[in-house]
Amino acid sequence: MKIYTRTGDNGKTSLFTGERTSKDALRIICIGTIDELNAAIGVVVSQLKNTPSSEDTAIRLRTIQRKLFTTGSSLANSNLSITQEDINNMEASIDYLTDHLPTLNNFILPGGSQAASSCHLARTICRRCERLLVTLNNTESIDPLVLQFFNRLSDYLFTIARAININEGTGEIIWNRHNL
Repeated sequence: MKIYTRTGDNGKTSLFTGERTSKDALRIICIGTIDELNAAIGVVVSQLKNTPSSEDTAIRLRTIQRKLFTTGSSLANSNLSITQEDINNMEASIDYLTDHLPTLNNFILPGGSQAASSCHLARTICRRCERLLVTLNNTESIDPLVLQFFNRLSDYLFTIARAININEGTGEIIWNRHNL
């Protein structure tokens, strides 16, 4: 099977329904940004150091990657969809990780280890994706669970970045107004 189809050479792509749409349509931009986020999370997984908790982190992130495929498919009008259980599971993971991290008393700067820094970058891509999805939802109704998923996902990626820094012994970079 060839990887190229030539069907997109004129600037159009197909949704799952077979409908053709412009590659610069907001829905397609959202799907592309989800793909970008998925790739960024793949980078995080590839950068994890071999620590006892890195396997657990990799499993958590691979699960998110699968859910990102689901959200992209949902936006392309497939029958796949995020569920409330997916969001509940992510919230439970955030709570679990937070319970095992130092109390957050200050803002932290994105950075630390290579994997944590990449996770912070993935978080910012997630926020951009969420903003685009909100814009899309203002003109075309999308599944409200998709919006909830991305809102929670940025918090999840923030928490995972913190956990990576702690687990890899890098620590966190504290921001305060006195060290400007």
